Amino acid sequence: MDGRSELMMDDADKAGVRKAGDREAVASGLRLARAPRDGKEGSGNSGTAVITRTKTQTKKPNLYRVLLLNDDYTPMEFVIHVLERFFNKTRDEATQIMLHVHHNGVGECGVFTYEVAETKVTNVMDFARKHSHPLQCVMEKN
Repeated sequence: MDGRSELMMDDADKAGVRKAGDREAVASGLRLARAPRDGKEGSGNSGTAVITRTKTQTKKPNLYRVLLLNDDYTPMEFVIHVLERFFNKTRDEATQIMLHVHHNGVGECGVFTYEVAETKVTNVMDFARKHSHPLQCVMEKN
C-alpha cells in the first residue's frame, strides 16, 4: 500500500469479500466507489473498487465565562467561600477575585462549557439564596 486510505480490490478475486465488506465499510465510515471495468461510465459491473476513509470533524464546544457581580450586602467572606467551594480556588485566588469584584463590580470565576457554566451559576445562586445573600452569578459567551 502507498500509505493513503485507499484500497484497490480486484472484482474477480474478491467479489464475495467486497459484497460482505460493503456493509462493514459503511458501518466503519468508509466510502466505496466503484471504477468502471471497461473505462466507460455506467457500464454495470466494475473491475475494481476504491475504498476511502472519511474523516469526521468534531467542533470544539463554545466556552462561557462565569462572572460574579458586586452588591453592597453580601459579605466578602461569603464570596470567598463560594469561590473556594464551587470553583475550586485557593484562598489567595478567591481573595484576589473577591477584591476584583469589590473594586470593579464584576469578576471572572472561570471559563467552562455551556452545561458546566450553567450548573455552576445555578449552584451559586441557590447557595446564596439559601444563606439569604443577594449575590448574583451570571454567564456570558467567551
